[in-house]
Amino acid sequence: MLDQDKNRPSEESAEEAPSCGTALHDAKRDDVESAILPPRESELAGISKISTALAAPSGLGVTLAKVVDILRSFLPMRHGIISLVDSDGEVDIAVGAGWSESCSEGHRLYLPRKAIDQIRTTETPLVIENIAVHSAFTAADMDVLGVSDNIPVSFIGVPIRVDANVVGTLTIDHVLANGSRVWLDYTRHLLNLIANLVGQTVKLHRVGDREQPLAQQDLQPKQNHPARQRNKVHIEGMIGDSLPFRKLLEDVAAVAKAKIAVLLRGESGTGKEMVAKAIHEFSPRAKQPLIKVNCAALSETLLESELFGHEKGAFTGAFNSRKGHFELAHKGTLFLDEIGEISPSFQVKLLRVLQEQEFERVGGNQTIKVDVRIIAATNKNLEEAVARNEFRADLYYRINVVPLLVPALRERRTDIPLLAAEFLKKFNDENGGMLTFDPSAIEILRNCDFPGNIRELENCVYRTAVLAAGASIGRGDFACCRGQCFAAALHKIRSDNLAPQTQPFVPMPPVPAIPQAAASSAAVAFPSESTGQPPLGPTGTAHLNGARMIDAEGVIAAMERCGWVQAKAARLLGLTPRQIGYMLRKYGIEIKRL
Repeated sequence: MLDQDKNRPSEESAEEAPSCGTALHDAKRDDVESAILPPRESELAGISKISTALAAPSGLGVTLAKVVDILRSFLPMRHGIISLVDSDGEVDIAVGAGWSESCSEGHRLYLPRKAIDQIRTTETPLVIENIAVHSAFTAADMDVLGVSDNIPVSFIGVPIRVDANVVGTLTIDHVLANGSRVWLDYTRHLLNLIANLVGQTVKLHRVGDREQPLAQQDLQPKQNHPARQRNKVHIEGMIGDSLPFRKLLEDVAAVAKAKIAVLLRGESGTGKEMVAKAIHEFSPRAKQPLIKVNCAALSETLLESELFGHEKGAFTGAFNSRKGHFELAHKGTLFLDEIGEISPSFQVKLLRVLQEQEFERVGGNQTIKVDVRIIAATNKNLEEAVARNEFRADLYYRINVVPLLVPALRERRTDIPLLAAEFLKKFNDENGGMLTFDPSAIEILRNCDFPGNIRELENCVYRTAVLAAGASIGRGDFACCRGQCFAAALHKIRSDNLAPQTQPFVPMPPVPAIPQAAASSAAVAFPSESTGQPPLGPTGTAHLNGARMIDAEGVIAAMERCGWVQAKAARLLGLTPRQIGYMLRKYGIEIKRL
């Protein structure tokens, strides 16, 4: 903590000051202070807005997130986190800008645990001019906060009290600049004031006087409900906090309630089977069977027998009658994976079952009625297949009632560290290891496109863990850093040989009869240099012609790491300044002036 000099106001004098303005700084600022600190009018207006937000009738998490948003509007800062602890001293909630119940884990990444514990233990503020030289910050903390030789970062944290107990912390970090001691001293007093206001609000909520009204809960069903369902089901592998992933969870929770056909679209390895399982688990049919069929793995004859069943003697080797998957899934869910691979002749037979919910077994004449919900999945462009008469249009409309786009891993890069950590934990559990990731390893993983998506990431983690020489996985342990990644070579060959119209998956264009909200909107295509518009694929859908797509969170993370210098962020992401400028405008990201 910085030493307090004689000219700096003490904590006691700050608490005894008669007004907000005089508690934060003297009435007359010198020229240096005026150049560094926000204007008094902006400061007082911000405190007023924070007081209003704390008094508003909404949930505690939403309220605290508004406080951070308002604080960022008039105080130069990079990350701001309000964390609260439970009775055992563990972090119960971590709230930052743009918080929602489904993404609280993402904000925990910006909490340096040793520094937080020091604030809570000493019950005093912690002010650090340069965290790179302070023992309270680990290498992982500095990597998350974007510290480098060219980007020194300062840190300020103050305790949040309820009566005499410390129940949490309010912390921010800021790129070090000239006049930092003046700014740090000013900000410490400001955060102390806001932390006192937050403590009173936390107290009211915890004693039950400020419960979220039912009307407010009704206004936010998608924000709250999917998070509860996700925690309840615990589907292995469905891990993430990115915007596209949260949007997918919200769509899953919305469509699961009704008996309606769902078509899962997405590249191979994105986890479509897990999404189908989640829809089934969230639905009223959860206690009934979920039957899975890979349509591409069976010939037409075998597929017909597997789905519809057969009677004794229907064909050579049919010694007994056998129920098909439609009968076995009665009252439950049938998942038809790779539905785009079925033959045109079998499409006719399948269409009748989907329309009438009735069929006959192979070799039989008795009509069997069933009650089955259909979830289909494909990584093919069905619109092109319909245009080429390879897939029936009537079957397309029958299965494509509600389409859900499962995002590729490169569109949810902030989830890569979480998934990689889970895969490494699984590897350690299975093999009795204690391997960890170095920060340099996480950086390598985050910058990989993973055309094979989650399946490829899992294979990469396992392969690297097996061959790692030390107690931790570093940059040099990855095959791609040694020019030995055969998967990367395969993807390069395929991308060179495949024309755009034959790529395995192109996102579905809007269909008038289908709500457009079902399509993911978390990725952006770069504009062409000639027209300024996103390039269009063969179906009218924006795509990158080989360039990777980056979500809003990835752009913000890169900008913050590079001190909000667009040229540096563009180089970090492998883009041109024109492209990153387009993305900033597309997402409405405000440039921070540090």
